[in-house]
Amino acid sequence: MAVYYRDDTVRVTSSLVQAYGLTYPLSDLSYVWHRRMRPDLRVGGRIAGRWALVTLLAAPFVLGGLWLLTGGGTGVGIGLITLAAILVGLFTLTPLSEFPLMALERSYDRGSAVHEIWVQCRGMDVLLLRTNDALRFGQIYRALQRALEQSE
Repeated sequence: MAVYYRDDTVRVTSSLVQAYGLTYPLSDLSYVWHRRMRPDLRVGGRIAGRWALVTLLAAPFVLGGLWLLTGGGTGVGIGLITLAAILVGLFTLTPLSEFPLMALERSYDRGSAVHEIWVQCRGMDVLLLRTNDALRFGQIYRALQRALEQSE
């Protein structure tokens, strides 16, 4: 028996699909499809986190530039821009910056939508998987396609 995908909650093999404790033999599946749904709160939080990080990095530059443009005092504006440059320099040069940047990259890898995999098992439509992780969704869906192709 070949295993095409396996994690804590989903397993796709050459003879069956297990998802969240339920088992579906591939021979009982007549149709498989997927849907892309509207983002839920978790996805919204991921998008808000992206914007927060970008805003924190850009805000000192924007505020310093606006301060200089409005003539609010060159000393304060130059000070804000210098502070921003120091913060960005420290942030990009320290090893600790790797963690938030990796989190930002992972948030883009996971996507910003909710994906569902549906199967038709013995004439009934069954929701097999619902996830907001686009990478995991793609791996599971492709594994299910390969398993079904091999079972034919």
